[in-house]
Amino acid sequence: MIIPAFTWKIVFIVFCLIIAIQVFYYIFFFLRLAFFKPIIKQENISQPVSIVVCARDEAENLVKNLPGILVQDYRTTHEIVVVNDNSSDESKYILDEFKKSFKSLNHIELTQEAKLIVGKKFPLSMGIKSAKYETLLLTDADCVPASEFWIQKMQEAYMPSTEIVLGYGAYHKKPGLLNKLIRFETFHTALQYFSYALAGLPYMGVGRNLSYKREVFIRNKGFASINNIPSGDDDLFINKVATKDNTTIVIDKDAHTLSEPKTSWSDWMNQKFRHYTTSKFYKPKHKFFLGLYSFSLFWVYPLLTLSIIFFNWWIALSVYGIRFLLQFLVYFKTMKKLNETDLIPYYLLFDIWMFFYYIFFVPAIFKKPQKNWN
Repeated sequence: MIIPAFTWKIVFIVFCLIIAIQVFYYIFFFLRLAFFKPIIKQENISQPVSIVVCARDEAENLVKNLPGILVQDYRTTHEIVVVNDNSSDESKYILDEFKKSFKSLNHIELTQEAKLIVGKKFPLSMGIKSAKYETLLLTDADCVPASEFWIQKMQEAYMPSTEIVLGYGAYHKKPGLLNKLIRFETFHTALQYFSYALAGLPYMGVGRNLSYKREVFIRNKGFASINNIPSGDDDLFINKVATKDNTTIVIDKDAHTLSEPKTSWSDWMNQKFRHYTTSKFYKPKHKFFLGLYSFSLFWVYPLLTLSIIFFNWWIALSVYGIRFLLQFLVYFKTMKKLNETDLIPYYLLFDIWMFFYYIFFVPAIFKKPQKNWN
């Protein structure tokens, strides 16, 4: 069967449209992060902060990571609230030992499950309700601050109108392809939620590094509207309460947190499946913009390949080159800002990988969320 030449012209036109959509996202959204410069305050007034950490059977991680939170260089009053959620390991005794040396540590022991509230939301709610101070800073037991100035840097982002501060939850750099793919996917997600926030469309944050005012939590009745969804204590809550006026970002390297990445493909895929099951609950405008971006990204390389083979290779590559140059500029500058510069040489391979990534993970959107949070 001979396919008419005009069919391949249509394919090329569609390819041009896909590239145009991609260029729009890079210019309208992602360049904002690439050239982002935080506002330099004339005077910083430190506020008391409550750091809230939820843990279930995290004894090993508490030993390894909690000291990084306890020894923060933050001269203003602060506390660390650790919610030990029905742990069956030695977490309680480890926290008791830490308490002897660090009076700022307050740990809450939960010994009963909340039957009608699945996931992490109940222990996190207990931690927030027990917090003494208005400014909350959240992280996980498997995370450690990248520096001793983590609290200070996250707190400095607050302006009079600010109620939510989005931070970057990075992963430790390890040898191997899987580690690089995990960190690229984390970077790519951050590129989106940071850029959207700068464009006045904040839609998510990550519980590994997130701060908000307790009044926001109380005003919105906590997680009441999403208690039936196992996950979403970070992204769905922020999706509900964040606005263009009350949300800001912090990308300073000293304000990052670091987590241990998954070491097997199956564990990572299960983790991503769990995360993606919540995206179906985002606001319609966010689902539209995120969906259009993913759709256009998915079709870049299939249409490029067809246009090169069956239409005109140099015209197709010229059109693709516009996106390529713009993408390189954005990735180069944002990877430097987020301390992921070792990924720059591989960015084209990662971009092609995203085609297969969406094939693997799009089905998760249609699956029912799992009921466990740990």
